[in-house]
Amino acid sequence: MNDRYDAGAADHGADQYQLVGYDEYGRPVYRLAEEQQTQQQAYDAYAQQHQQDYGYDPYAAAGQQQPPGYGYGRQQSAPSYGSYEPYATGPHQGGAPAHDPYAPTGQSTAGAGTARQPLVAEQTAHIPQQAGPADEEVRGRPEEPQYQTEQFAFVEEPDGDSEDVIDWLKFTENRTERREEARRRARSRMVALVVALALVAVGGVGYLWYAGKLPGLSSGDSADGTTTATGAQKRDVIVVHLHDTKGGDTSTALLVDNTTTKRGTTVLLPNSLALTGDDGTTTTLAKSVDDDGSDGTRDALDSVLGTDIQGTWRLDTPYLQNLVDLVGNIEVDTDTDVPDPAAKKKGAAPLVNQGQDQTLSGKMAVAYATYRAPGDAQNAQLERFGQVMQGVLRKLSSDPQAATVTIQTLNQILDPSLTDKDIGTFLAGLSDLAKGGDYKTDLLPVQGDGTLSAQASAGVVKNVLGGTAKSPDKDAAVSVSVQNATGVKENAEKARVVLLNGGFTFLEGGTAGARATSEVVYADAADKANAIEVAKTLGLPEGSVTKGGISASADVLVVLGQDYKASSG
Repeated sequence: MNDRYDAGAADHGADQYQLVGYDEYGRPVYRLAEEQQTQQQAYDAYAQQHQQDYGYDPYAAAGQQQPPGYGYGRQQSAPSYGSYEPYATGPHQGGAPAHDPYAPTGQSTAGAGTARQPLVAEQTAHIPQQAGPADEEVRGRPEEPQYQTEQFAFVEEPDGDSEDVIDWLKFTENRTERREEARRRARSRMVALVVALALVAVGGVGYLWYAGKLPGLSSGDSADGTTTATGAQKRDVIVVHLHDTKGGDTSTALLVDNTTTKRGTTVLLPNSLALTGDDGTTTTLAKSVDDDGSDGTRDALDSVLGTDIQGTWRLDTPYLQNLVDLVGNIEVDTDTDVPDPAAKKKGAAPLVNQGQDQTLSGKMAVAYATYRAPGDAQNAQLERFGQVMQGVLRKLSSDPQAATVTIQTLNQILDPSLTDKDIGTFLAGLSDLAKGGDYKTDLLPVQGDGTLSAQASAGVVKNVLGGTAKSPDKDAAVSVSVQNATGVKENAEKARVVLLNGGFTFLEGGTAGARATSEVVYADAADKANAIEVAKTLGLPEGSVTKGGISASADVLVVLGQDYKASSG
């Protein structure tokens, strides 16, 4: 703000003006040099004519000095501002008396005259719009002091209204920012929620696909008994035959390792399961194990269950006892007391006690796995065998090499289909699943005639084995209906086992009134030979065979009398 006066002096010729001081606002005040004062006496008539318009008394006395005031004058067609000179002294005053800065414009402190006085040049200060002095006058002018901007102090008066406006703007801006931030966070949360739900959905679908449980892809969704896609699950299956070297009976189970779902299963196979023999005739699992051996039985099981069994492990009871001892005993929830086979006195303490978490040694495990109480069905003994097998897997090492060493220690003569390393590695994988709780035991449901129904076997054959139930044609085996007239309930079950082991199809005929002799009846002459064979299988004399009426569902009817000598089959 102060620089414009200095700039104006430089623009219009600095030699025409002389610095005389500063006003109350710190601005420099200039006046014409002494050489120019004389020239300014002859002021133009226009300026004299309008002196009263700019604050001069037109009635002042001639020759009387007009005191400086706050009026205005004109020079060279540019406006000029009248100003008092509080710092001017000496000859520059031109002999004028002291001027009162508060006196009214156009009045003098020495008194007012009637004559009009010309404007004195030294009373007119320089304004930036006036023309400067000539070049020769500038060279004769003494050097003026230079002032910097930082030498002046600028004071800004605080404005309360401005502060209020600023505070309101800040408040409005902050509130708007908070709203935008809240919206942004809400959008971020919504996006995160949608992404999380999408990941959960994808993960759930992936798991169901991996486990083969997707609708339309699960093997349990088919109602016609055919196998549907199960997510290309891979299963390793071996068959185990437990041979009781003392009793002569056998027990069969499938060990399944589903490497896709990471689950293991023991599938118990009843001895009454109907199979097709090597000669195309219908037989039972128990009879096939005895007659056809491991290879023939394995092929027959593949045909009935639609599986792919990799090998056979024959486990005689002495080897089972050694295996349990090698793994350091097992823990089993026993369902019955098992008497000691070596006990000579009745009432001796049982070898195995009924209860939870019973610790079984090798001898105790064999006794429990092969025990069949009076009146028990074969499935009860089969389930005990499954408990022992799962207990062994929980105690066996999960390391394939260590498990292989355990199998080698048994010194078995193995089936050519499997080596000791194959069995050790396979059992180690199942052991890991059993220890992790991903192992179970299932019983394959078999009908009275030894066949598999689509509904009964769907859960095991399809979901566990990944196969298709395909029982032999019922017409391929002679169907025998048995009525129990002995008065002993267990005799019907024993006869069923004997007939199934003989390759016949068993049909439950119910209970008849007690009679002394047994009878074997056939309706068609073509079935006479079959009736004679049935009588021989049950241990009945050939004279008991007779022709008569029977139900349409059976080929031969057997009525068991009190002369029937039941065997364990």
